[in-house]
Amino acid sequence: MNAVPTSGGPMKAETATTDVPTAGAGDQPPVVVARDVHKSFGRVEVLKGIDLDVRRGEVVVILGPSGSGKSTFLRCINHLEEMDAGSITVGGVQIGYQVHGDRLVRASDRLAARQRLTVGMVFQQFNLFGHMTALENLIEAPVGLHHVPRAAARGRALELLEMVGLGDRADAYPRQLSGGQQQRVAIARALAIQPELLLFDEPTSALDPELVGEVLATMRQLADEGYTMIIVTHEIGFARQAADRVVFMDDGVVVEAGQPSAVIDAPQHPRTQSFLARIH
Repeated sequence: MNAVPTSGGPMKAETATTDVPTAGAGDQPPVVVARDVHKSFGRVEVLKGIDLDVRRGEVVVILGPSGSGKSTFLRCINHLEEMDAGSITVGGVQIGYQVHGDRLVRASDRLAARQRLTVGMVFQQFNLFGHMTALENLIEAPVGLHHVPRAAARGRALELLEMVGLGDRADAYPRQLSGGQQQRVAIARALAIQPELLLFDEPTSALDPELVGEVLATMRQLADEGYTMIIVTHEIGFARQAADRVVFMDDGVVVEAGQPSAVIDAPQHPRTQSFLARIH
């Protein structure tokens, strides 16, 4: 699979079709449109043609075994990984590219960074700046990239820290916080840029079991408030309660997708059945 050339680009999403159902968000337009997404690392093909729409206000949970391509697909959405072929748009924009006439060409690093600000991402390992307080972590992107006045960014950051239950830890450094608290700061930081889309890459996998619940509670709150979210996780209970749709991936493809009650409680594909039997 060849990389996307600078003289052209991935196929236009509006001409493609998908068999992946889109349910749970009414008639809202799609925020994410992914078509025939491919990605290889060396000779290993990790994504083998992913199609997925995510509508505004929809919560999509992606399940699957390690190595199935879940995290790679998530990173392709905001161009942290460059796909080899296909198309992913967020709010009609393909991050990492810009339109010249009827062609897509690679964007500069600076433009790609600004495009990426439509997407908030929460990682496994928190990725907070260790030399900055919780408050400083939250205002870095709004001030530095969005050019929001510092006073306004600070006010918004304090509101977000209060929302995730950490209003009294604004001046704490990451090393002074528990893993669950760090992840809640990371969620608040993702919200500080007022994104169209939130991505979560196994946000509880690095936490001690007793800290998982506080992070999942914050994520459920976001789901209830109508945020558009794509979440890679092994937390089946959370998927059943909070997701509008569950997507099961294996070996670089979407194997099965539908409402949680269908995919989790009555999976149709043997690969989905085998996976769920192992982790239940």
